[in-house]
Amino acid sequence: MLGIIILAAGMSTRFGRNKLLEMVHGETVIERVVKNSLASNADEVIVVLGHQSKNVRRVLEDHKCKLVLNNNYHTGQCSSVKKGVDMLVDRAEAIIILPGDVALITTRVIDAVIKEYLSSNSSIVVASHHGSHGHPILFSKELFHEVLNIDESTFGLKSVINRHMDQVTRVEVDSTEVLIDIDTQEDFKRHLLGKDLFDQEKQ
Repeated sequence: MLGIIILAAGMSTRFGRNKLLEMVHGETVIERVVKNSLASNADEVIVVLGHQSKNVRRVLEDHKCKLVLNNNYHTGQCSSVKKGVDMLVDRAEAIIILPGDVALITTRVIDAVIKEYLSSNSSIVVASHHGSHGHPILFSKELFHEVLNIDESTFGLKSVINRHMDQVTRVEVDSTEVLIDIDTQEDFKRHLLGKDLFDQEKQ
């Protein structure tokens, strides 16, 4: 069993309002990420809620994902990662971590990471572009205990990756989608507004 954990609990401080609820081509940012995840070859999609959880839950209520509330979201992203992993730790052989604001990530890329894991059985599989690590990131069950012990002070998931660089398999992607997240309104305008995202998914 392979699951995807989507992190949707953050406060969007730099954006000024909840960026996950911004509309792009008739759907919110978080809906887009969830829909592309659900369309992938993963077996289960879990969305970790926190800030404005009722509003995010409302836009996802018709999607076949599982929602879990992180009451400690204000402490940082690590708490959301661990909340999601807790839901899968006893059942999954691997998990994919996706921030909720990676609005350009396509099903094609998620499936490429899954395919690489299934063929290589690597402990960590990460999408990359020109050698730079991006998203999604997959961790096999051998590393779940380390993921459950990450901390903001030691840079969270980066600390796990850094300890196991010799076990990292990169999936090279020919577009920058794996490197882009939406932190500010300028990011949103530059990467999402006016772009034909449907055509991108078909590439």
